[in-house]
Amino acid sequence: MKFKHRQQGSQMPEINLVPMMDVIMTILTFFIIVSMTLTNFQSVDATLPSSEKGVNKETPVDPLVIGVTKTGQVEINGGAATELQMGEQVVSYFQKNPKGTVVLKADKSLPYERVIKTLGVLRDVGGDRVSLAIE
Repeated sequence: MKFKHRQQGSQMPEINLVPMMDVIMTILTFFIIVSMTLTNFQSVDATLPSSEKGVNKETPVDPLVIGVTKTGQVEINGGAATELQMGEQVVSYFQKNPKGTVVLKADKSLPYERVIKTLGVLRDVGGDRVSLAIE
């Protein structure tokens, strides 16, 4: 009986990588879970001091609302006023509330030159904290 002799060196052996990748993923998952649980235990158990001096207890000041209607009439907090009265009220408001703000509500159909004029009057009397209201 004659057996055929196979050539041993002709085929390249194949390496199966799937089991090795399974092991690596398992180890990686283990280390991720362990690192996530250890981060909670590294906090310092300390009672922090409190301070009443450093707390800002200033109450916010209501802004002074100045409105300009589409006819050009100035209104301060809902009441009609002239430009001179507006200047006087802004000065007295800033004397009472040094950190207060002025809100200018101008009608959208009002010419822009009128808004600039009103802003100029506010700037001249010391109203440097003016906000323009929008809707």
